[in-house]
Amino acid sequence: MLIGIVSDTHRESTVFERVAKTLEETDLIIHLGDNVQDVEGIKEYYKKRIINVRGNCDFGVKEPAELVEDVDGIKILITHGHKYDVKYNILKLKYRAQEVGADIALFGHTHISEIEYEEGIWFVNPGSPFLPRDGHCSVATIEINDGKIKPSIRLL
Repeated sequence: MLIGIVSDTHRESTVFERVAKTLEETDLIIHLGDNVQDVEGIKEYYKKRIINVRGNCDFGVKEPAELVEDVDGIKILITHGHKYDVKYNILKLKYRAQEVGADIALFGHTHISEIEYEEGIWFVNPGSPFLPRDGHCSVATIEINDGKIKPSIRLL
């Protein structure tokens, strides 16, 4: 199973095709919010399943702020991250991930791509494909194979 992760597209339609092309070999895309309506734009180019949550810039939408999904026996916490103060550190997110028994915690909000492994949990932030704060437009992928987790950052 190969999962694509994207966040913080912020209604920039020029990145939808690039995101879909970069993640075309994935089995699933997870969009971490800001802006959830962009999922419809990505679906024009990506015909497989997309899961999404809302972010702090998503007003008046029905999508959940957080999901816990089981993918190939791996439990994934999916959130935008703003409710866990991820711009400061991932401590609150780590506590939530431990609380739900997550193997992976996905978050965005900072526009800075990062991968960390702490206390048995992978923390993955794909950055932003449009408004990066770390100098490169990016998404992420996570390969799950026989219970092994291999996350990576992909530049657009």
